Amino acid sequence: MDEQVDRLVKKTWAKYCSTPDNARLMIAVSGIPGSGKTELACTMSQRINQIHASENPSSTTPIATSLPMDGYHLTRAQLSALPDPTHAFARRGAAFTFDAHKFLHLVRALREPLTPSTKPIYAPSFDHAVKDPVEDDIAIAPTTRVIFFEGNYLSLNKEPWDEIARLMDELWFVEVDFEVARRRLVRRHVKAGIAADEVQADVRARENDLVNGREIVDFRLPVQEVVSSIYDPAWERL
Repeated sequence: MDEQVDRLVKKTWAKYCSTPDNARLMIAVSGIPGSGKTELACTMSQRINQIHASENPSSTTPIATSLPMDGYHLTRAQLSALPDPTHAFARRGAAFTFDAHKFLHLVRALREPLTPSTKPIYAPSFDHAVKDPVEDDIAIAPTTRVIFFEGNYLSLNKEPWDEIARLMDELWFVEVDFEVARRRLVRRHVKAGIAADEVQADVRARENDLVNGREIVDFRLPVQEVVSSIYDPAWERL
């Protein structure tokens, strides 16, 4: 994975250096649940900021960030209002349980040219304790020039996800064996309190997460980078 990341860092930095001063470099990192896309996006933003700091020692402002799609989950109230709320709660995490149009609105706003009057743009986060999004919790400053979006459906060839994909400079996909992903998901669900034990966690992984994963793989758009997710204990929480 280190060699892959090193190559992607060099590529991203070169693309940033050729990006106009009034524009952002926007990269979408997708993959099935448990693939490691969150860790990749976070690592990439950290590495780009390190390079920027080393080349601009007088600047303390980071230029890169990772932005999760989690804040665009439908709220529990919205799920309850759907025609089949029991099914909606059981399948939370599926594409139809996200507010994709709201996410598209964010991406369009971030794609607008930067000017001296550009204000921070705010995105929601997800509070796992209350199991709902938190509005306007993540600030994207005008000085943020490189954004690594990460989420399951960012290369999905279905509306409106395909429109979101077209607004990106690049699409990256983290590829992982489904069995490796299942083991990671079981540990993650127990640790996060989503499931009471490994048996329940395994049922959720098989009947929801990996069902979503099959859709993600089967309906994937062409991408610029396929990153192999190797087993790494540090990624078990992803």
